[in-house]
Amino acid sequence: MKNTSARAPKTPIIVAMAAVFTLGLTSIHASDEEAEKHPDDPTKIITRIGVGYTDRFQVNGSLGLDETKMLNARVSEDLDEWRIGGSWLFDFGIVNFNFSQTDLEEEGATKNNYSLGTFVPLSVFGYEPGGVQIFPMLGYSYNEGEFPHYGDPVGNPNEFVLMNADSHGGYLGAAALKPLGDNYSVTAFGGGSLGSDDYSGYWVGVGAGYKVNDQHSFKAFAIYADDDFGTEEKIGIAYTYEFD
Repeated sequence: MKNTSARAPKTPIIVAMAAVFTLGLTSIHASDEEAEKHPDDPTKIITRIGVGYTDRFQVNGSLGLDETKMLNARVSEDLDEWRIGGSWLFDFGIVNFNFSQTDLEEEGATKNNYSLGTFVPLSVFGYEPGGVQIFPMLGYSYNEGEFPHYGDPVGNPNEFVLMNADSHGGYLGAAALKPLGDNYSVTAFGGGSLGSDDYSGYWVGVGAGYKVNDQHSFKAFAIYADDDFGTEEKIGIAYTYEFD
């Protein structure tokens, strides 16, 4: 028999998303230094709104509170996948916190993630080989969720129950950004994580972007992630509008 554990309530998610998008319309202007950063730079503090599609439509946005702090949020059309977080920019890099829920490929599998981590651009140390901007990442994460545990493979191989699991751990990885002229760019990222109860996982991704002007940009991307809760495979496209 299938276990139907309750998911996180959706009302606070909707309220938080509405707040980010509404405030974004009346937010402060970005500093000149931040405005000059590439749209895919993970250390950029900016107010933006966007839409994307993978296996479902998503709406996302960020709100720059001042020159060093930012809130961000993302939610899918069915509200089953979401993320809420924030960032604080320092001279050495940026510190991020995020809360998210993800639907995994396995039937009924979901994962909630709570993380605190940082990106450190190597360009602050004068290292940018071949014009490639590299951003090492590391941090702490807590994962909890459900994954299917199947019964007797001979008697009824399709029967399963959802098992609960959780783990504390850390992650380490890097992202890379290579602008190709004024309009085009390519990105790549990858990393791995280890945690309590023998938890382990990894993720990789690539993308290509086109910047129409300082406000409008498009990108296509592919992501693969695998851990003890399940797998995530996504190919998608996205559009972003940046506020001045």
